[in-house]
Formats: sequence, C-alpha cells, structure tokens
Amino acid sequence: MSPDAARSAGATEPGDLVKIEYDLWAEGGGKTELLDTTHEETARKADAESPEGRSWGPRAHQIGGDYFPAGVENALVGLKVGEEVEREFAPQDAFGERDPNLIELFSMHEISRLPEMRREDAHLDLGTVLTINGRRGRVVTLTAARVRVDFNPPFAGKKVRGTFKIVEKIHDPVEQVRGILELQYGRSNEFHIEVHEKTVTLRIPDRSKFDLGWVAAKPRVIDRLRTQLKPHTIRVVEEYVTPTPEKAPPAEDAPATTDATAPEAPAEKPAHAKPHRAAKPAAAKDE
Repeated sequence: MSPDAARSAGATEPGDLVKIEYDLWAEGGGKTELLDTTHEETARKADAESPEGRSWGPRAHQIGGDYFPAGVENALVGLKVGEEVEREFAPQDAFGERDPNLIELFSMHEISRLPEMRREDAHLDLGTVLTINGRRGRVVTLTAARVRVDFNPPFAGKKVRGTFKIVEKIHDPVEQVRGILELQYGRSNEFHIEVHEKTVTLRIPDRSKFDLGWVAAKPRVIDRLRTQLKPHTIRVVEEYVTPTPEKAPPAEDAPATTDATAPEAPAEKPAHAKPHRAAKPAAAKDE
C-alpha cells in the first residue's frame, strides 16, 4: 500500500500522534505478568495500580516512538483507526534476551557505600533495586559478604503478548501538545496550553514548578514540540502570584455599659469655665 493510500485508509504512520488502548503482558517461567494497561478493570484483576499522574482510558501515543520496545512499536505501524489486534513478540523483539554477563558480584562493603543504602530507611533484600555506576539492577542473591546484582531489563528473556486498538489520530494542535506532555511527563490536564499561529504557550501548574521530574522532562517536551508542530516560538510560563494579606474586619462598636455598679466618669469641665472660689463670710454686725 502506498503512503497516500495508507493515509486515506486511516492507517498509522511513524510519527503519528494517536489515542490508543492496550493491554501488555509478559510471559515466562510459568508466570504471566501485566506490564501495562489502559483498562482499569484489567489492572484491578491483576492487582496493579495506575502510574502516578495518569488516568485510565485511551492514552496518547506516538507511533514508532520509544515508549514500547522497538519490536512492539513497529507492529503498530499501519494499524487502522478502530482496528483491534493481538500480537505476540519473541524476547529479542521485546526486552531482549537475558545476558549472563550483566549479572555481577559486589562486596557488601561496596553496596553499603551506595547513597541509597546510607538512608535511615535503607533495606537490602532480594529484588531491591540499586543504582551502581549509573546502571540500575536488582539484587538476585546476597550473603553476609557478597551481593549479586542483575542489570538485565526486568522482563528480558520473556515473551510479550499485547492487544492494541487505535482509537483516533490526534490532529488538533492543542491536543497534540497535550499528548506530547502526557508521553514525556504526565499530568497534561493540569497544564494550560495555547497555540496561536506559530507560538506554543505552556503555563506550568503549581505542583510542577518545583518538581524535578518536570525539570528533567522539559527538554524532551520542547524537542518533541519542535519536531511535531514546528513552531517558531515555545513559551514556558511560570507565574508566581504574591498573596495579598487579608484585611482584618472592622471592630464592632462596643455595647453600652449597663452595670449599675460601674463607676461614673467625672464630668469634664468646659474649657472656658473659671476656677471656683469659696464665698467669703459676711461681716458680723455690731450689736
């Protein structure tokens, strides 16, 4: 099918922003684990929680991006809007085969010096995730002296099965911006977005202003906006409003005193009154 025919049929192409529904499972070792889903009921049955900042229902997705493994992303190219498909992926097309060379041994002394192990609430056990020389790995064995850490991806060596449905393509510029925000950071509904001609304006919500996650995501958001919308200007606005102190309500007039025992205030003398002088006694008459 030619590119023009694919577009007319509503088929997806690399770079398209779409709304997608999916369930993604990993199978191996006699177990089936839910990796991700857009359906609340599926997550509830698997006792899984929604990622922070995201909600259930169709999610924004960029076809051929880097949200899913490359093999999964390639399988989404060419799907038609409204079409639901089920696909299976061998380990090499999903999270890769397990590499035994990525399982390494460390002394307990080395592990105890890691920043995450110096916290008061630090706990070392099977499955604990550690960051060593910039690599994240899981503890698979430990003794009093040695710790074995597996740096393979958590689902390496497992087959992946998924169902996918393209709900719609996102064409509206504001919704495209919102979709990119959702993919790169989340909480897209909390941003105020304006697209005017070739200028994109993002007003940052209060909770994101001091969020290190937003600081890390912002360069990626800007890069994707430039690629997707090709704006001349991207404005990222942070507003800090100085709170106005509340004025105290006017004091109500004090009620008149009715206590009969309250002393009366002395009457004030008028300013023009002359000082009072005692009258001299009349002269006695001679008898």
